[in-house]
Amino acid sequence: MSFTQQFLAEAGEIIAKLDIAAIDRTVKALADTRARGGRLFILGVGGSASNAAHAVNDFRKIAGIETYSPTDNVSELTARTNDEGWETVFSEWLKGSRLNSKDAVLVFSVGGGDLERNVSPNLVRAVQHAKAVGATVCGIVGRDGGYTAKVADACVIVPTVNAAHVTPHAEAFQAVVWHLFVTHPALKAAATKWETTAAADAATKKAA
Repeated sequence: MSFTQQFLAEAGEIIAKLDIAAIDRTVKALADTRARGGRLFILGVGGSASNAAHAVNDFRKIAGIETYSPTDNVSELTARTNDEGWETVFSEWLKGSRLNSKDAVLVFSVGGGDLERNVSPNLVRAVQHAKAVGATVCGIVGRDGGYTAKVADACVIVPTVNAAHVTPHAEAFQAVVWHLFVTHPALKAAATKWETTAAADAATKKAA
């Protein structure tokens, strides 16, 4: 088997092993957040930060949820990192955003955070603050889910099928799962461009 065949086979295995019940619980938690007028804050580091930026757009535009990510404002992010330290950069940002019990935090992470190993302590501190104020905590995380999975109200863990490919699969499947979220009938509030264009083209051909 070539590397390409192996990598794609692993992706298929991950899809087969995803916890459907966990996905549905997370969809419900996000739908409940929207129903009560809450905001969604998406947190991620590295590749997960890029995913967070993309997901902010989708949750706002497609799901109709007021959504933000701290890594979209590089000036504030670097100022807080420089002046206050990396560990509290997200928790302090959430405090400044007046995170409250109506809101939700969605964590994108390969490991979910681990204070003992000093891995993504900023995510851990942010989740701790979210729990302290009664906000809903959700996650799409890899490995064993780390701190996020331990305390989250709803969390999807991307299964590890090859320890050598944890990071690429975890970050890739963040995108698969959040696109499932915003496409889910319980969350989707607006049609997407290419689907409506295709439907219009089909209607025009049928009329002709």
